Amino acid sequence: MNAVQGDRIVIRGRTVESSDRHGEIIEVKGANGEPPYVVRFDDGHQSVVYPGGDFHVEKASS
Repeated sequence: MNAVQGDRIVIRGRTVESSDRHGEIIEVKGANGEPPYVVRFDDGHQSVVYPGGDFHVEKASS
């Protein structure tokens, strides 16, 4: 998985009751766009994220 600063992420909810989480990658910590990523979620929370199977990157438009 490769990403750049400004790409958006979606982390799918794990149950029917949990909603998806959306955020923006504000820093790429790994080499060549690899994880981990520092993400600012839409609720304002900021976290270092190691993507799993429920993680999807939406490329920023150029």
